[in-house]
Amino acid sequence: MKSIGDQIKQSRVALGLSQANAAKMLKISTPAFCKIETGQTDLNVSRLLQISKVFKIPLTQLFSGHVAEIGSSDELIALKKELIEKDEEINKLRKKVIDLYDKLGM
Repeated sequence: MKSIGDQIKQSRVALGLSQANAAKMLKISTPAFCKIETGQTDLNVSRLLQISKVFKIPLTQLFSGHVAEIGSSDELIALKKELIEKDEEINKLRKKVIDLYDKLGM
């Protein structure tokens, strides 16, 4: 299974966009977009939704590489729930890192 970054790259290429053009559409820097495609950046739900909207592709396509069939709303609900849980987990970890920096006086 391809990573989300690979799916984003595949979608970008299918649209005929350069990394610079895609980054401009997302209102981020080209290096930031490159990091998304290479998996160096953890994506939150809002960024995934933005990419989905800008590239005009279903969110599920970023995960699976193919368009979800109509009638798979249970799967979609489960994926959304999982995304929200992962986003919350990432936010908790970020807070822990910030707290550790504070404790270290950085």
